[in-house]
Parts: sequence; C-alpha cells; structure tokens
Amino acid sequence: MSEPKVMLVDGMALLFRGYYANAYGGYIRKTKAGLPTNAVFGFVRYLLDACRTFGPTHIICCWDMGSKTFRTDKFDAYKGNRPEAPADLIPQFDLVKEVTSGLGISNVGIAGYEADDCIGTLSKQFGQHMDVYVLTGDHDMLQLVDERVKVVIMKKGPSNYAVYDPEMLLVEKQLTPKQFIDLKGLIGDTSDNYPGVKGIGEKTATKLLVEYGSIDGILENLHLLPKGVKAKIEADIEMLHLCRELATIHCEAPVACTVEDSHWRPNQAQIAALFEELEFNSLVKEIGKLFVVS
Repeated sequence: MSEPKVMLVDGMALLFRGYYANAYGGYIRKTKAGLPTNAVFGFVRYLLDACRTFGPTHIICCWDMGSKTFRTDKFDAYKGNRPEAPADLIPQFDLVKEVTSGLGISNVGIAGYEADDCIGTLSKQFGQHMDVYVLTGDHDMLQLVDERVKVVIMKKGPSNYAVYDPEMLLVEKQLTPKQFIDLKGLIGDTSDNYPGVKGIGEKTATKLLVEYGSIDGILENLHLLPKGVKAKIEADIEMLHLCRELATIHCEAPVACTVEDSHWRPNQAQIAALFEELEFNSLVKEIGKLFVVS
C-alpha cells in the first residue's frame, strides 16, 4: 500500500495553460457537435501526467469562483488588468468541472476567495495527515511550502516540473516560504495588478530580505539603507503594507473537503466512456497506462 499523499490542483492554472497550448495557429479543438474542448483536453493531459509522475492517493481540484473576492474589496484594481476570457474558453469553464467530477475528483471553490486560499487552507489541513503536492504554474504558491507541503511548478513541455521544498526554495530563491510573501509585498505582481514599491526590483528586494529578514525588519532599519532605496520605501509605505496583505494566501478559508471525500478511486470504464464522448480518443490509451501503473 503506497503512503497516502494528496495533490491539490490549481484548476484555472491548468485550464488556461491547456487553452493556450492547444490554440496554436488559431486551430481550436471541437467535438463533432461544435463544442470547444481544447482547454479541457490540455487540462486532462496535464492532470494525468502529474498523476503518473507523483502518484497521489487523494486529489482535490480548486477553482476561482468569479472575480469578486476579499482582495478586490481591499484594492479595486486587484487583477483589474486581466483581459476577458476568449469566447471559446467560456463554455469550457463548466465543462472542465464536469470532467474532473467524471474522473472521480472533488471540485472545491468558495465565493469571495481565490483558489489559492482554498489550496492554502487544504494544504494546512491535509499536511497534518499526509504529504501534500500543490500543482500549479503560479509562483505565489511558494509561500505554502513547508516540511509536508511541496509546490510543483509546471514548466514548459511535458513532464517538466520544478518541485519546491524548503531546501530547494532556499537554494534557488535564497528565501524562506514566509519571506516569499514579503518579496511580493515589495515588488508587487504585474499579473495580479498590484504595484509593490515603485522602483524596487526582485534583486534589491531579495537582498533586503536576506539581510533584514522581513518587511518589518527592513522598516526597523530604514536608517541603514542606501538613500535612494530608503526614499522609495518611504514614498510607498502604505502600498507596501497593502501589497503584503494582497500577497498573503488566506489559510483559514471556510473550505470543507475530508480526507475520505478526496480519496481518488478512478473508474477506468467510466473515464474511458467520458473521453470517448468528448472525442479525446488519444487519452483513452493514456488512461489504460495510468491503470497499469496504479
């Protein structure tokens, strides 16, 4: 019996990646009835590949539930730079959840919170019982790393993952998971549309955090900083505090998914029938391989 381990999946990260990887040259995969399925097809391929690579016994897929969250209440412009979803992706938002359910995987999402907050909360809950793998493309999740929680960043190309535990994070980024929140507070996040401190880049921010430990440590030692850096931080001090709040994943979201609910017991015949219905013929073979392994 393999040791139990849970994989928490950042659904939107996989779905968007699947969409753009399978919209190359303007060709969009559709069923004979005309339903676009390119994003869902990509999503399923990524998910099955990660299942083969990491061998989870439990899986939960977490979703954003609309653009209004407690972060937009604090900062109107949060994620305000995001373009509208492409028209042929929109029908796939519901379809992908039907497909994950068909794969025997629980879908979780809470209005007012982001998928990150659900993943953070579940990683703390499940980390008390088993190893946790967070599957995402989003470096914001690195703050969740701890002794039981590994963050798996999907990189370009199939089966290409960077797996972060506390040691790897320190070696590659020179920072602890907690310092990662402060890094985002200092430099902001262009994809989430919050600015951080104007004129402070990743290199300077990392150097300050290595030297002073945290934003609080930096602020206590402002008098020791080079004049230019000190002036930039003082000019943006309110924004710095706000951005640190926006960057912090909320690990006490009201999310309920038990260990039993998330136990993955895939039904090969049911999944093969689902893939045939969606005309994912090449994936029917993939499922066969997955069951040989598991």
